[in-house]
Amino acid sequence: MIQPGTPLVLFSLWGFSGDLTAAISTARNRGFDGLELNLRHSVLADQAGEEVNPALRAAGLALVLELLTGGDYVPDLSWTPEQHLEDLAAQLACAPALDPLRVTVLTGSDSWPWPVQHRFWGEALALAEASGLPVSFETHRSRSLCSPWLLEPYLEAFPALRLTADISHWCAVAERLMTPELEPVRAMAARVDHIHARVGHAQGPSVGHPFAPEWTEALEAHRRCWQLFARERSEASQGPFTITPEFGPDGYLPQLPFTRQPVADLLEINGAMADWLRRQSW
Repeated sequence: MIQPGTPLVLFSLWGFSGDLTAAISTARNRGFDGLELNLRHSVLADQAGEEVNPALRAAGLALVLELLTGGDYVPDLSWTPEQHLEDLAAQLACAPALDPLRVTVLTGSDSWPWPVQHRFWGEALALAEASGLPVSFETHRSRSLCSPWLLEPYLEAFPALRLTADISHWCAVAERLMTPELEPVRAMAARVDHIHARVGHAQGPSVGHPFAPEWTEALEAHRRCWQLFARERSEASQGPFTITPEFGPDGYLPQLPFTRQPVADLLEINGAMADWLRRQSW
C-alpha cells in the first residue's frame, strides 16, 4: 500500500532489451509501481495501446512515457526549432493511446540563443497544454534546460513550465554537486513533478555504484535535493509524486579498461536504489 507522500517508483527501460512481458515481470518482481520508457522503445514497437494498457492494468503498473525530439537523446544540431516542435506535436498526439500517468519530455537545444529559446518554449508549452496530459520537461545536458545557471529566465518567462528533475546532469555541467543551498535548486523545487534518481558527481552524470562508500557525499547531496522537491510540491503539481531510478548504459555507467565491462549491474543498481528510496522520509 502506497502511503500519502510516498513516491511511486518506476522501473526505467533505458538499456532494457526484453519484451513487454519481461518488462512487466521484472518490474513486479522488483516491487516497482510502474514502467518508464521512451515512446520509441522496442517494447512498444509492435504493441498497440489496446494491448499495452490491459497488460499494465492487469499487473497493477503505471506508465510514464518519455518523449524526445531532435532524433536522439543528444539532439542533432541541424534540427530547427520548427522541426523539434513538429516532432513534439506528433509524439504528444500518439501518447494518449497509451494512457500514461505522466509524460516527461527532452526537447530544445543548448545551442540556441535566448530569443530563439523564448519563442520555442512558448510554442512547446502550448503544445503540452493542448495535449491534456501532465507534461514535464527534463533538466538534461544538450537541451535547453542544460544548466542550473541558465534556468532562471525560463522560470520567470513561463509560469506553466513543469520540470522533470535530473540534477545528475547539472553536476556534470556545473562541475560541482547540486545541493539545496544552491539558488537554482531552490528556485526549481516547486516546479518539479517527476525525478530521475541517478547520482552524479562533479566530473560526470553517474557514479559507479551509489552505495559505494566513496560516493557517500554525492548520494547525500542528491537525497537532500530530492527531499526538497518532494516537500515543495504544490497545488500546481501534476499527478502523484513519481521517481525513477535511472542508472543506465551508453557510457553513463563506468566501464573497466580494455574489457568495456560495466563496473556494476544496472538492474541491481536500479533495484537497490528503488529499495533505498522507499525507506526515505518524504
